[in-house]
Amino acid sequence: MTSYLSPAQLKTWLHDGSELAVLDVREHGQYGEAHLFHAVPLPLSRLEIDAPRLLPRRGVRVVVYDAGDDSPWQVAERAANRLQALGYPQVSVLAGGASAWAAAGHVLFAGVNLPSKTFGELAEQVYHTPRISADQLAQWLAQGEPVTVLDGRPVSEFRKMNIPGALCCPNGELAYRVKALVPDPTRPIVINCAGRTRSIIGAQTLINLGLPNPVYALENGTQGWYLADHALEHGGSRHYPADSGSAALRPEAERLARRFEVPFVDAGTVRGWAEDPQRTLFLCDVRTPEEFAAGSLPQAQHTPGGQLMQAADQYIGVRGARLVLFDSDGVRAPTVASWLRQMGHDACVLIDGLASGLDLPAAVLPEPPPLQSIQPGELAVRLQAGELALIDLRPGMQYRQAHIAQAIWSIRPALPALLSHENRQPVLVAETAAVAAWASTEWPAHLPRPLLLAGGLDDWRAAGLPLVASPDAPSDAQCIDYLFFVHDRHDGNKEAARRYLAWETGLVAQLDPAERAGFRLPAEMPHRS
Repeated sequence: MTSYLSPAQLKTWLHDGSELAVLDVREHGQYGEAHLFHAVPLPLSRLEIDAPRLLPRRGVRVVVYDAGDDSPWQVAERAANRLQALGYPQVSVLAGGASAWAAAGHVLFAGVNLPSKTFGELAEQVYHTPRISADQLAQWLAQGEPVTVLDGRPVSEFRKMNIPGALCCPNGELAYRVKALVPDPTRPIVINCAGRTRSIIGAQTLINLGLPNPVYALENGTQGWYLADHALEHGGSRHYPADSGSAALRPEAERLARRFEVPFVDAGTVRGWAEDPQRTLFLCDVRTPEEFAAGSLPQAQHTPGGQLMQAADQYIGVRGARLVLFDSDGVRAPTVASWLRQMGHDACVLIDGLASGLDLPAAVLPEPPPLQSIQPGELAVRLQAGELALIDLRPGMQYRQAHIAQAIWSIRPALPALLSHENRQPVLVAETAAVAAWASTEWPAHLPRPLLLAGGLDDWRAAGLPLVASPDAPSDAQCIDYLFFVHDRHDGNKEAARRYLAWETGLVAQLDPAERAGFRLPAEMPHRS
């Protein structure tokens, strides 16, 4: 039986100090247009796939919501049922959804990664992080002034666009690599990202570590650079060398962690925490993707340090959970944890990190129901005969680029309505077999179980079978899995870039006192001389 919670009750729960998961179970585009400040996105289309990672303790309090009374598919109730079927007993639905939350006088926020980006704005106000304008940096570079520009984003984002001459060094790697990348203690360092948050946090990280270099955040990042009519580079590949790590700043990182009361805990303590039925535990490997792939601790989640600070809601689904960070150097985890504590997280550092010997028991993950597959050749023949209903569950923008001509695009929330009048054998096309398999758990009783296109579109293409494009279908309104919120700010639309920066700088003003009090920034800091 579904349990409902009023907006007033949820507001109390959010700030009562106990663990809570607030899940927006709409698709990514819907979530990004208007959601609760502390909501974690867990779209119904990926619920069973991502829930065990975001909510590792089954007994945690969970509240799910959708748009509210105007939601045509009752996604919140369906998500609550699915979570209960996965073994989560304490699941409630926000009565009236996001609409009721707004009607109760609470703010709905646009965009993604709200707590982290809001924190970045607050950090700049508190720390008075030095900044440099795009024009000033451009002048330095043109004049050949000695300056190093470090881009604090992941390599994948750096490839999209970068400041000419910049070197990619994600924020979580700065403390570990800056001494090798900038050995001259007098050389100015400029940290940039695409907008503001990672520029601010990256620059302030080096300042907090006590680096003697002059350090600046590039004002408004690559967007500010572009808005000032300076050219960006695209497809850049310059990034930190794999052997650039150094423990030189380990004492400074440990002092920084202790300054913000980051606990250092041993493997035995963490093993005990893992058995605590009242608290949720996340074991976070903050190293690079390459290091994680080469070997990590059992049950650790890869949470690259820079992105854990920038987008914690993509890794941590429980507000108030214990976060145990580790590395292999004693530099990165303490530095990242110092920021997470200020963001309001209960973060600590595992002593000896990768070498600690910590071995947590394996998590029990749900198994998707099996689907029979159909090969591309057979599918092509039977489609031609009109025997099958082909449904493409891939992201809408991928469908626009290329799909099988007879395929109808859909998304899991819409499937029951789409199939209500269908009598043919359905076949699903999906990015992964798991997405299709879990979608089949809500299958209409009058239809046989769906088949799965073996190998997806890759095998169809490899078989030499044709694909078609449809630039306008599905329509923008139908693409609820894609966030159009100033989506072209990196593609030459200066007005979209301006709107995005105005949104980012306006976040703090939208907070209510309880939301603001959740952060733990230090008292007003003096300006750095």
